[in-house]
Amino acid sequence: MLLPDYDFMSDSTENTSTRFVTFITPGYKRFDLAITSTSRFYGKMLVTDLQNGRTAIIGPDDLEEEGYIEYTFKLTEEEAAELSEFLSLIVGTVNFTD
Repeated sequence: MLLPDYDFMSDSTENTSTRFVTFITPGYKRFDLAITSTSRFYGKMLVTDLQNGRTAIIGPDDLEEEGYIEYTFKLTEEEAAELSEFLSLIVGTVNFTD
């Protein structure tokens, strides 16, 4: 099919690695996550909450930003703190490659 009216800004394919993890926090909140590693997004991870379908690009700086996890995944402050604690073990330092 031809798409003559589309103006593509980017169209690429790459191999990625996705980790699927399910866990229950000390506060009894269950998370089902897909965490995708890619060379895009300056080394940040693509984190998808499979229960609610929300996805965010997350690096260590995002975990330190007040209210970011609560807002992005629509969580309480306590739930977001527990998720951030887990994600801090997963996300590494951000690598700028350009």
